[in-house]
Amino acid sequence: MEKKTDKELYPDYVYPEHQADHSQPARESILKLGKMITDRIPQKLGIKKITRDDPEYWGLAGVLTDEEAEIALKMGVRKPKTLEEMVKLTGLSKEELEPKLMGMSVKGILEYNWENERHEKQYVLPMFVPGCGEFFNMNSKVVAEHPEVSLFFEHMSRLPLEHVTPFVGEGGNGIGMHVIPVEKAIEMESESIDLEHISYWLSKYEGKYAASPCSCRRSRLTHDEGCGDDPEGWCIAVGDMADYVVETQKDGRYISKEEALAIFKQAEDNGFVHQITNIDGANKIFAICNCNVNVCYALRTSQLFNTPNMSRSAYVARVDKSKCVACGKCVEFCPAGAVKLGQKLCKKDGSEVTYPQIPLPTEQKWGEHMWSHNYRDVNRINCYDTGTAPCKTACPAHIAVQGYLQLAKEGRYQEALALIKKDNPLPAICGRICNRRCEDACTRGTIDEAVAIDAVKRFVAEQDLNADTRYIPKPTVPSLRGGFEEKIAIIGAGPAGLSCAYYLADKGYKPVIFEKNARPGGMLSYGVPSYKLEQDLIQAEIDVIKAMGVEIKCGVEVGKDVTIPQLREQGYKGFYVAVGCQGGKKAGIPGEDAKGVCTAVDFLREVKEKEAFDLGGDVVVIGGGNVAIDAARTAVRCAEGKVSMFCLESRDEMPAGREEILEAAEEHIAINNGWGPKEILTENGRAVGVVFKKCTRVYDENHRFAPVYDENETMSVSCSAVIFSVGQTILWGDLLKGTKVELRPNGGAIANRLTYQTAESDIFVGGDVYTGPKFAIDAIAAGREGAISLHRFVQEHCTLTIGRNRRDFIELDKEDIFIAGYDNTDRQSPERAKQEQAESFRDLSHTLTEEQVKAETARCLGCGASVVDENKCIGCGVCTTKCAFDAISLHREHPGCSEMVKSEDKLKYVLPNMIKQSIKLTFAPKK
Repeated sequence: MEKKTDKELYPDYVYPEHQADHSQPARESILKLGKMITDRIPQKLGIKKITRDDPEYWGLAGVLTDEEAEIALKMGVRKPKTLEEMVKLTGLSKEELEPKLMGMSVKGILEYNWENERHEKQYVLPMFVPGCGEFFNMNSKVVAEHPEVSLFFEHMSRLPLEHVTPFVGEGGNGIGMHVIPVEKAIEMESESIDLEHISYWLSKYEGKYAASPCSCRRSRLTHDEGCGDDPEGWCIAVGDMADYVVETQKDGRYISKEEALAIFKQAEDNGFVHQITNIDGANKIFAICNCNVNVCYALRTSQLFNTPNMSRSAYVARVDKSKCVACGKCVEFCPAGAVKLGQKLCKKDGSEVTYPQIPLPTEQKWGEHMWSHNYRDVNRINCYDTGTAPCKTACPAHIAVQGYLQLAKEGRYQEALALIKKDNPLPAICGRICNRRCEDACTRGTIDEAVAIDAVKRFVAEQDLNADTRYIPKPTVPSLRGGFEEKIAIIGAGPAGLSCAYYLADKGYKPVIFEKNARPGGMLSYGVPSYKLEQDLIQAEIDVIKAMGVEIKCGVEVGKDVTIPQLREQGYKGFYVAVGCQGGKKAGIPGEDAKGVCTAVDFLREVKEKEAFDLGGDVVVIGGGNVAIDAARTAVRCAEGKVSMFCLESRDEMPAGREEILEAAEEHIAINNGWGPKEILTENGRAVGVVFKKCTRVYDENHRFAPVYDENETMSVSCSAVIFSVGQTILWGDLLKGTKVELRPNGGAIANRLTYQTAESDIFVGGDVYTGPKFAIDAIAAGREGAISLHRFVQEHCTLTIGRNRRDFIELDKEDIFIAGYDNTDRQSPERAKQEQAESFRDLSHTLTEEQVKAETARCLGCGASVVDENKCIGCGVCTTKCAFDAISLHREHPGCSEMVKSEDKLKYVLPNMIKQSIKLTFAPKK
């Protein structure tokens, strides 16, 4: 993984700004109204005048007429007035005034309710936030005609709180919104109170619910900071507010309690946070929102200013380390970045690793130096600097290894498969061909032998080979419409393309894969020998992806049968190019064009199709990687003579895996190290031998490929066929014709290393066309990232980078751990059919037995665990919904956070807190 600089990871965030119109004189009524409504203290008190450059002015000026502003000025802020009372205040007739009030309500400067003894309709001039900031943005017509209202909302949810947030006490003191936990997470909490339960509020407003658009999501879209969510329907208005959002063109729709509960469940599946309005005291709310921290202005306040009291519920999350398996799902979804991966094992001296906690405003002098402008990125850091489980760290897809080992240990095989598929949609394939970096890094390997992680994964994934037991994920869609209609084309049905399609389908898309070959799978189908990976196994996992709604069109070569411009004309909004490296290379030496000379890629492809190849007598394979081993082992099954390998590297330097080399030796393939090809010997245009020269060094002092030869030491080897496995090339054809995609000198595509976006904005790349030849698991990881980028790209006005999980992990220090005891069972190995396999094109390998799986999974040391920073936790309970092990739970540690007060009383709480904190910090011991 390429190391990213801090600047790349966390660029300084610049808040978008609005250029006020100075061509006309400032309107006095708008200036007065802005001053009356604002919560910015200097402007409110007149210490600082409001000008046309302030959002209090330009946020209202475009939307309101002077007459409407004058009407609003007579009302006072949050002081309900009936129509009769408004008639008296304005001097207008009822017939004249009522449509004006309704028009102002439609725009969003007014709201209304029936909360009086006579149940008479009354109009209210709300605050800026919560208030007209949201209501403006909920009216799509207002936003279209006055896009500045989105920035107005952003500013008025931030500017008034910049300096007051450190002094806000538990419960939020009547400011903004309040987190309400996932109800399932507190069902057994005996000390919980009514207002901490969504069910309480739904019962209180029985029968009066409306799904309405999320104003935060809409607002962010107008300055290109959307997160890919469909904004519609996530905010559930209750009581009279339900009527308001339906009747005043706020795109609201009435829903039943069952529909509301389904929306809350879908929100939890997506990791959204439930929040209730918090400006009317304990007995009243007007909405329950389902918030994404990447766009939510209410959650932004506490996260930006590092002041959890602004948002948090009465609960904090805690981890039971004895149950935690460091799967990391709680980390991925924690909106506050309060949960990160750490380690379970003690240090060598027996002490536990200590983890830093973010300071609170009560502990030190506060200011902008404690803010996190880039909180959306900071909150996506996955682990502490001291590191976590090496297996998860080493895997390119960062699969939850400890997690599925534990589930397999408990016999929960379907759940284990589901957990694997959150990060790897092709587990059965990887269970046979993965290069097992997780095992190379396994902490258990420092004691005896690494856990047989891949073998356990293969056992678990066997379920996918049977249509009755295979696991087909239910999509987690950030839209209440059922899915996304935007068309996305994936070019290439190899592991990167299949993975990208899988994760797009999981988001609710129906992507189409275009594959030029007769069947999908890419190099899995055409490059990996069948004795390692049978085609029916590949097809079984592809069938799962097709069952999720992915369409695969084989026999269609993009650039030849159809072009990217033509696909755009057909409505495709985004493209993922993952055609792999399907061409072979030769060495550029005399005689290599003779008959009997071919590349490993072409050789393996033909054999996979025909299970035969006319090689004649002895065969020489040139190369030292896994593909060379595959070619040599396949040649054994086709040739009449012996098969020999020659490579530049020493045995220790060979890029092929240790097990691959062992299997080659078992099939009597001679491996000759330290030799490079100099010339192909020919007779009558046909290869009859190879001249090799001695390689004295392969890599330079910086470990760059720079071979040095002794031209005087040579060796001639007779043969009838030569197979080159010295590299692969990309066969672009006319695929990129007419596009702006740029290529490197080696033919690979140039793209952003985080988003994989090319110079052609709607074209993304992944897999071998970007990295060069790598392993299937690398391509799978790249496909996932491609899907994230494409989702954000086709949902217009979204950021491809902000709030994105970089999936960077750090390995714990295996030299500084204390292992008190462990299961001393030997590593389990499946039964092997050595002799029979060497003579067959069928995969005769075996899977671990269930008994072996139980024994092997017990060998895991469980070295990773999640750790919660309780100073950052907002008590939403999202983490609890992602844990399959009951390892993280909520605890009611801050009952004061459930004290909800009216907005009008906020200074009664904030000012005493300010004084107390000042005194405490003044007399606190200096650190």
